Amino acid sequence: QVQLVESGGGLVQAGGSLRLSCTASGRLFTNSIMGWFRQAPGKEREFVAAIWTFGLTNYANSVKDRFTVSRDNFENTVYLKMSSLKPEDAAVYSCAASRASRFPLVRPDEYDYWGQGTQVTVSE
Repeated sequence: QVQLVESGGGLVQAGGSLRLSCTASGRLFTNSIMGWFRQAPGKEREFVAAIWTFGLTNYANSVKDRFTVSRDNFENTVYLKMSSLKPEDAAVYSCAASRASRFPLVRPDEYDYWGQGTQVTVSE
């Protein structure tokens, strides 16, 4: 059983930064693809970023050059550093893990395990 636990969400002013963390249990983590998704009220869940082994990364166009995804396999943790935050970045951010061996994965149904999510609020 794989469990993912996110942390680091909160309230930030537009232009500010936050770093989200997602800690995973189980041996799945080392070779898994880890993704970040977000869902704002009334909107569908959308892909934000993903990272695979050897540092391969992929980003949604809306966050490219502002967000950075990274992982620490020793700590079983994946991070999402968010900079230059905009009000439209406000959402519940969730991390996910996939057992697939292709990259990138941008659809929620391509991921096998999900965290509970953490709220990010961006004020004007």
